[in-house]
Amino acid sequence: MEPQQFSLKTGDKEISLTLNNWTEQANGSAIVRMGDTTALVTAVMGKNESPSLGYFPLMVDYEERFYAAGRILGSRYMRREGRPADEAIITARVFDRLICPLFAQTMRKEVQVITTCLAWDGEHDPDVLGLFGASVALSLSDIPWAGPLGAARVGRIGGQFILNPTYKEREQSDIDFIVAGVQDGGNFLVNMIEASGKEASESVFGDALAFAEPFLKEMVAFQRDMQARLGKQKALLVQPSEDAGAGKAVRSFLQSRLRDALFAGDKGRRMDALAALKQELMAHLQAVYPEASYAKDADSMFEQEVDALIHNAALTEGRRVDDRALDEIRELSADAQVIEKVHGSAIFARAQTKTLSLLTLGAPGDQKILEGMEFIGKKRFMHHYNFPPYAPGEVKPMRGPGRREIGHGMLAEKALLPVIPNAEQFPYTIRVVTEVLSSNGSTSMA
Repeated sequence: MEPQQFSLKTGDKEISLTLNNWTEQANGSAIVRMGDTTALVTAVMGKNESPSLGYFPLMVDYEERFYAAGRILGSRYMRREGRPADEAIITARVFDRLICPLFAQTMRKEVQVITTCLAWDGEHDPDVLGLFGASVALSLSDIPWAGPLGAARVGRIGGQFILNPTYKEREQSDIDFIVAGVQDGGNFLVNMIEASGKEASESVFGDALAFAEPFLKEMVAFQRDMQARLGKQKALLVQPSEDAGAGKAVRSFLQSRLRDALFAGDKGRRMDALAALKQELMAHLQAVYPEASYAKDADSMFEQEVDALIHNAALTEGRRVDDRALDEIRELSADAQVIEKVHGSAIFARAQTKTLSLLTLGAPGDQKILEGMEFIGKKRFMHHYNFPPYAPGEVKPMRGPGRREIGHGMLAEKALLPVIPNAEQFPYTIRVVTEVLSSNGSTSMA
């Protein structure tokens, strides 16, 4: 394949796109560049279906390389990249949230999207560049996907919006707004927003979206034209077939039983009632239909019926499973200094969701040392989030923080950072740890 070059203007900047055969074993790939920042994005789909999975197996990775910044970092005894930095994990989660809704969730083939930063010029962030590359790689591949999508970062300096600002411009900006979505006729439909601001009003973000929308539409049109000329034929999406007899048997047994279990009361009673009902369903199918293989599909059918009843009750009856009105929030409470000896503590409760946050003040020398592709320096404010298995009432092995815990911790950290005193006013190192005690939704907000 002869290399093919494309370019797209983004305000006063330009995105360059190269298609070649460097990664010819991948289903789709693209090399994207802004300034001298360059990223390689690949998309690969597994060969085999896994129909027993109850979910779509998508993996999204964002890889930073020290060579991209011309640095030799890492342990003195290793001198190579190790586990992704928290910032890289956050970027991967942004990519995941952006592309995942555009896959059919009934897919049972593994899909992996990897973005690797090959070069970094210190001016242009590879994250939004990688989002564009992921969209191109998936759109031109044979992987079933409902893209392409448009993605952009918006900043604001002196009341003027800037498209895909440089790092220096972002330091002066009072907002950091990433938006992505798809084109549907004449409308641009947003499917992901990642934003932070220095106490910016809600209307500012609405204006930022309006500012970005023309470019986002142009980005989608650019990819659709490329897809029509160069895209592969999409693979046939195998939809899981439902045995008509099994569906009828499951729905006949559940009938009013499911409603009684779903509206049994608080989360504990509801989960116990649903678990008992599922066991009764399995036993019923095996006893009444011993010759049929209904039981193997009953688990997913049960979850589908639960999901359908929750949505139907909310939309047609205005009823939620905990019997709150649609506009009624859960009871809130909070208390401070609940643990002696530690430097600071507080507990917050939103009904059955409860979190305990504990604060430690340290000397300036306690700051976290950061060594990464994009940044070498120190960090004086940290927020860490722990989600132990007892919080949702489950039994699981205790391991280190996963992507979700890192993401939720950074979410709260980003929200608090603009109101943390600067180092001249308050030179101490601040670490806050949130322990989730009980989970019934929205623990990151708690």
